Amino acid sequence: MGRAFEYRKAAKMKRWGKMAKLFPKLAKAITIAAKEGGPDPEMNPRLRTAIQNAKAENMPKDNIDNAIKRAAGRDATDYTEVNYEGKGPHGVLIFVETATDNTTRTVANVKSYFNKSGGTMVPTGSLEFMFDRKAVFEFEMPEGMERDDLELELIDAGMEDMEVEEDGKVYAYSDWTEFGAMTKALEGLNIEIQKSNLQRFPTTPVEFTDEQMEDIAKLLDKIEEDDDVQAVFTNIQ
Repeated sequence: MGRAFEYRKAAKMKRWGKMAKLFPKLAKAITIAAKEGGPDPEMNPRLRTAIQNAKAENMPKDNIDNAIKRAAGRDATDYTEVNYEGKGPHGVLIFVETATDNTTRTVANVKSYFNKSGGTMVPTGSLEFMFDRKAVFEFEMPEGMERDDLELELIDAGMEDMEVEEDGKVYAYSDWTEFGAMTKALEGLNIEIQKSNLQRFPTTPVEFTDEQMEDIAKLLDKIEEDDDVQAVFTNIQ
């Protein structure tokens, strides 16, 4: 019983640790969206998306409201969105998306993570062709609607693929350029989007051994822990 308690305690601490890192990243995304397109989510699709994603992660409403207000403050931070690319241990390809108020600091940090792992950064754009950028939407299958009917509705909006899990969770995929059209289509069907974002999927996924994955995981953890990093994508199978 004591061991079970310690396990639950460790799991809870790990979850809190992830939330401690995740909430600031979500808040930054909200602030950037609000500063770019205004504080009204009804008039600002990017902000609406950022708020949806924050709510899906159980981010408190006060945190969301504060992130929006921060964008309008006189001391609001100017963030620059920058991507970095590199090769990590065992040749794994890594694409890093950041939002930073100090690009000198951020590039130095990211470069150090790669170097210390035996990897290296590569010129921006080198890995673009190795990843397909897709819009991904997560929602519940609407009651009373058949899968075929839903697919027909969303294909017209640019959907390329759809997965439906046993619990009714739906994942819809489209080219990233169709993000707005897909959002409008789902909202037009009165479907509540739980999460939506842009992701990068490897064109040629690679399978690594368990031993190799241990080295790779150490680097990925280090990169993801950086406050300036918003998302990390790899070519792992």
